[in-house]
Amino acid sequence: MDALDRGVEPDRPVLRDAVRALLTELSRRAPGRSVEVRVPPFGAIQCVAGPTHTRGTPANVVETDPVTWVLVATERVTWADALSDGRLRASGIRTDLSEYMPLYPVESAE
Repeated sequence: MDALDRGVEPDRPVLRDAVRALLTELSRRAPGRSVEVRVPPFGAIQCVAGPTHTRGTPANVVETDPVTWVLVATERVTWADALSDGRLRASGIRTDLSEYMPLYPVESAE
């Protein structure tokens, strides 16, 4: 994502693939279904162990745009900064995902 380091938004297919790969990595590191992470229009996952959501609006939701997701997941922007300036929205008691960040570089599964 060197485009982001240059202050340029990546091409849509590159951004889409990065968002999806990072969501996949989050679901690997934080398996479960108690938090829904939404990065429209490219993806959404459920993760983090705890009570599961089955119908209606989930109790724990994180939502952000694709560029912010990549910036936070690669530690170019901290979770706290993205939350405080409104680029990332999190509602619910389980939505602080900062302990799982950064998601890249990917750690090997051991």
